[in-house]
Amino acid sequence: MTPRTSAQGRSTAIDAATTSVEDYAKTIYGLAEWDGASVTASALAKTLGVSNPSVSLMMRKMADLGLVEHRPYAPIALTGAGRQLALAMVRRHRLIETWLVRELGYGWGEVHEEAERLEHAVSKTFVERLDVRLGHPRVDPHGDPIPGPDLQLDYPETQLLCRVPAAMKVRLEQVDDAVPDALSALDAHRVPIGAQVTVEATEGGAVVLTPLTPAAQNAGQASGQTGDGAGPGEAAEAPAETSIRLAHEVAHAMRVSVVR
Repeated sequence: MTPRTSAQGRSTAIDAATTSVEDYAKTIYGLAEWDGASVTASALAKTLGVSNPSVSLMMRKMADLGLVEHRPYAPIALTGAGRQLALAMVRRHRLIETWLVRELGYGWGEVHEEAERLEHAVSKTFVERLDVRLGHPRVDPHGDPIPGPDLQLDYPETQLLCRVPAAMKVRLEQVDDAVPDALSALDAHRVPIGAQVTVEATEGGAVVLTPLTPAAQNAGQASGQTGDGAGPGEAAEAPAETSIRLAHEVAHAMRVSVVR
């Protein structure tokens, strides 16, 4: 039987104390979020730091709850109910991350684990009031979209920075917070989400950037992102610097949109 879901996406068939189901649903969604990649049991195990047999057991449990579609050796996919649960947890997580950065002075590289702990403890009322308090942010400090109260969300058209050809002007949309070197690189060069840069060259897998416009604000430092970045079509000004060289693995952790 498919479990009912509340307006916030929580399945009424899941014990509120069982955070592991919520974590698995959120992680499955996250692994396929930006490029629609197939989610395998091994990828899920690696991301969560658990064994493959543990993943298999949980997939059977979640399949019984009507949250995933999974066959042995086949990719894992969320059902409609599973997606609702995942988006509810994504909403909680990203609103909390935004709050921690904006109002409690956390750096964007230290909010993930804190949000992981808090997201399971707060109530629906807390989440909705936090959203109002923050002014209904559209993205979190890393540029990831925040689902609205209806759990709908929009993604800009992006590509990985490492795949952008030279001479292209792009806008930094998102950085993978699971890659500390990417966060550190943006911090070091004071490049915020929303910054526009020109890809000058690709050198042996590395990417060389030049800021499109000089900096006009100290608050643009990446670690102090407000959580919703620049709006569509708006340029967050990157600091004046001759060039910024990013290693391939760092550029691979950043998503950009083409400035037209």
